[in-house]
Amino acid sequence: MIMLKKILTRIVMFVVLAGLGAGFVIFYSYIFSKHITGEIIAVEKVNIPLAILNPNNLTNANQAFSFAVAIKESGSQEIYTASSEDRQWAAVTKGYCAEIKIFPYPPWNIEKSGTFYGARLLKLFECKK
Repeated sequence: MIMLKKILTRIVMFVVLAGLGAGFVIFYSYIFSKHITGEIIAVEKVNIPLAILNPNNLTNANQAFSFAVAIKESGSQEIYTASSEDRQWAAVTKGYCAEIKIFPYPPWNIEKSGTFYGARLLKLFECKK
């Protein structure tokens, strides 16, 4: 009976730890996302070679609206850069201030580790000078 309890306890602990590990891997970018407020240094539309043969079947439509964003954080003056497929960035110009959320690539994605993606525009306003 005691041996069965030990085995069941270990199985439950293993399942819980495996679930926590899987959750960390899956939600890494959300766990370590950054909330930044500052001045927009640059917003550039990334032009990729794209031919639209059938407008009813746009599989890569999001890539047609891809932007590169640079923002200088108000407090630390650190400049963050990120990519985004959010169409709201089309209305943003250099010199505005914004509140954004960016998501880091996980460290196991070696080619992109240390960089950010998915710059989400939360709030856009004029900078106070």
